[in-house]
Amino acid sequence: MPKKRKRPTVVGLFAGCGGLDLGFKKAGYDILWANDFDPDSVRTYRHNIGNHIHLGDISKVATKDIPSNFDVLLGGFPCQGFSVANTKRSMKDERNFLYLEMLRILKAKKPKFFLAENVKGILSLQKGDVIKMIMDDFSKIGYKCEYRLLRASDYGVPQHRDRVFIMGNRLKKENRFPLKTHGLHNDLFSGKLKPMVTAKIALDHLKSMRTRDNPFMLNGKKVFNHVARTNVSDKFWGRKHKVNQHDICDYLKKWRSKSGWSTKRVDEHFGYAHTAGHWFRKDNNSGSIPNPEDWWELKKILGFDSKYDKKVTELVEKTIVFEQSLRINNWEEPSDTITATGPEIHPNKKRRMSVRECAILQTFPEEFEFFGALGSMYKQIGNAVPVNLGYAVARSLIRLLNEI
Repeated sequence: MPKKRKRPTVVGLFAGCGGLDLGFKKAGYDILWANDFDPDSVRTYRHNIGNHIHLGDISKVATKDIPSNFDVLLGGFPCQGFSVANTKRSMKDERNFLYLEMLRILKAKKPKFFLAENVKGILSLQKGDVIKMIMDDFSKIGYKCEYRLLRASDYGVPQHRDRVFIMGNRLKKENRFPLKTHGLHNDLFSGKLKPMVTAKIALDHLKSMRTRDNPFMLNGKKVFNHVARTNVSDKFWGRKHKVNQHDICDYLKKWRSKSGWSTKRVDEHFGYAHTAGHWFRKDNNSGSIPNPEDWWELKKILGFDSKYDKKVTELVEKTIVFEQSLRINNWEEPSDTITATGPEIHPNKKRRMSVRECAILQTFPEEFEFFGALGSMYKQIGNAVPVNLGYAVARSLIRLLNEI
């Protein structure tokens, strides 16, 4: 009788509410120990995955207090400093150096493999120098490393979500990333790919259910966390006149230069962290135009003329058109990326996507229950790795482990 193969073991850092860990558990791994510093995330993890998670700052956890002799170290190290959504990305952001905690533990524990996950913004930070630095650091301690940009919708997740996965091993083997399992209609001619899962398909069973604080039974299953923000209406105040952000940017920069005010001084005057800086940035992704109240205050300090006053400050009530780019969730295709800052407006309801709907788009199982205030639950889900994406990577890695 063949000897039963031992289940591979994992230690997880920066585990959050457990999306990546749950994907590995689903693929047949045993999670020995995990860590996160957020109390709500840890409570959610403990309730759904296990009591092996430690609450605390990983930089303050002694190496000796972490288990030894495990196979894989996981680490979705914090991405705020790397994200393309962070317009002040810099290696001076101390959060960017938390990957060094992974290095510390890898160097001491020497697991066969590691897997690090981050946002795609890490690839462009400092013109590619950051990802090169990170890869070099992992290589210096004996790991053969590669990275891939994976899109969650290619693996059955009803959401377009791009994430960088860095895989390394001490065995000098070729790292193995998962092959696509799902594709768009024009990718299906080979018959090898399944159609991508749309938001409509994933969420259809909740279409007639009102949001509520308490769990309820649906099709024989208990549904948790079907609660949502309701700060959305079918009307909004928008500018009456068409305004070109690049033109406004050039105009404001000219007057700021004349006045002698620095961007930092403008920020300090308004009490913003860096919002005012966006007014002087000619960038389709992060540049912005001041709202009318800020415009009039800016006029006082910079002393500009009345050239754009009317265009910028005259508002009119408009109807929300769901086809517009107003953070409305895609419906007939995989959804846009679920973020940690707040959910999109539901395409058919006068509310935001519910916590449960966001969790479904991240492929958390129906019985997975989240804890904390509404904003905290949205944040936990938005920061998580989609469970099915974690599962796909875990399956490709387990094949390598089985070859040892």
